[in-house]
Amino acid sequence: MAHPVSADINFRAQSQLGELYAALDSGTGREVQRMLQSLSPQSIAQLLESSPPRIRQVLWKLLDREVEGEVLQELADDVKAQILSTMDTEEMVAIMEGLNADDVADILQQLPDRLMAEVLSAMSESDRQRVESVLAYDEETAGGLMDTDIVSVRPHLTLDVVLRYLRRHETLPKSTDNLFVVSRQDKFIGLLPLTRLLTSDPSVTVREIMSTDVEPIPADMPDHQVAQLFAKYDWITAPVVDANNRLLGRITIDDVVDVIREDADHSLMSLAGLDEEEDTFAPIKRTAPRRAVWLGINLLTALLASWVINLFQGTIDKVVALAVLMPIVASMGGVAGSQTLTVVIRGMALGQIGRSNLRWLLSRELASGALNGILWSAVMGGIAALWFGDHRIALIIIAAMAINLVTAALAGTILPVALRAIRIDPALAGGVALTTVTDVVGFMSFLGLATWYFA
Repeated sequence: MAHPVSADINFRAQSQLGELYAALDSGTGREVQRMLQSLSPQSIAQLLESSPPRIRQVLWKLLDREVEGEVLQELADDVKAQILSTMDTEEMVAIMEGLNADDVADILQQLPDRLMAEVLSAMSESDRQRVESVLAYDEETAGGLMDTDIVSVRPHLTLDVVLRYLRRHETLPKSTDNLFVVSRQDKFIGLLPLTRLLTSDPSVTVREIMSTDVEPIPADMPDHQVAQLFAKYDWITAPVVDANNRLLGRITIDDVVDVIREDADHSLMSLAGLDEEEDTFAPIKRTAPRRAVWLGINLLTALLASWVINLFQGTIDKVVALAVLMPIVASMGGVAGSQTLTVVIRGMALGQIGRSNLRWLLSRELASGALNGILWSAVMGGIAALWFGDHRIALIIIAAMAINLVTAALAGTILPVALRAIRIDPALAGGVALTTVTDVVGFMSFLGLATWYFA
């Protein structure tokens, strides 16, 4: 059941989109511009992603320059790349003014290397250094997520001095809940929570009330592990350090939410062999080639299963019931394997599966597969005996289904681990590999047993 708040947001977005389309059709560009000015950058981004390319370009041209950067950072990568492709270097630099270094880095990573270099060279020296410090790290690591806009203090300062220092700032970085305590060499020491700063005696020093039990995040930590830490400890921000414990920046909860959403999109879209940044309204020339790749791979696996069936063509010709029943064997194995595969991939994503517990998990899945194999193969055997009036067919399908369900449990457990070991995304390739295994084993066991029995 859909969440009522989420459903209300979606309804309002579709209503706003309908009003914009009506205004565009009537040719009242000023009315559309006025409507856009009343929306938040997040709402505008959602409207752009919900529009076909032609209307998307019109809406973008009607946006105020002041909000373009904020809207751009909210867009999915595919849509962002389409809009960036229409801009020159000066426009890009103007749009990125005022954005955080991590947001600018996200935008620049959508550009070709040559164009990225041009945009960086057109920036001011200080802005370029901040952005390059983020670009030095892979975008799927803590260093690629971090924001270099931080407030740090020394441990020997009194709270009164810190408060006077903060008042010199016009604003504090968003999501600021802690100040970072560093040494003279900028090495991370601890955190000074704002709540303690505001409620403690101004004469005490930072060292006396700071927290030193927080482990900083290494800059090379993968982003999914960062998300797990934020979820585990309910952080709002967290410090990022290099190999020498030097403070580089911080990660904020809004960046982590983006990681979680992208991981969820990746898991969903990978089931169909698609990219998580797939644009719903992408043109045919982009959509068709992307889908063609996995359709071609699927065709090859289907041909392999068909080749196995063809090996037993003579047996099928003799016993027509085999042609009727063999899809059931493959289908049951596919479903059972998908259940195991989903559980294992989720466990891997949450960091719950390792060498120490993989054997236990494999034993559990094999036992579960065997029990279900016995149960449902017996049910299907009874159905086959009543349907065709032949106990031999019943025995064959009982044995084949039991074999395939156990095989499915084994493959569903081992395949994700093996794929990750050879650096292939199990969420993307696991389903295709599993289907191939359960189809081939299902047909081979069913038709092979039939050939041996009826020979």
